[in-house]
Amino acid sequence: MAVIGYVRVSTDHQSLEAQHDALTAAGCERIFTDKLSGAREDRPGLVAVLDYVRAGDTVTVVALDLASAAPCPP
Repeated sequence: MAVIGYVRVSTDHQSLEAQHDALTAAGCERIFTDKLSGAREDRPGLVAVLDYVRAGDTVTVVALDLASAAPCPP
């Protein structure tokens, strides 16, 4: 079982660093990122997380709205 992290920021003016640090401190073994608006439906980092995780893995985010602002890919 792996602990996987996902971080997202909406603009180039925001930093992924604080979220990344929090997920590292939480024990995430691998962290996927997106640096784009949550209103967009195409999120390569989120798609990569969903492709990567397996049964029993835990996906961790700093704030739930970072993962849920757009629908999950089909």
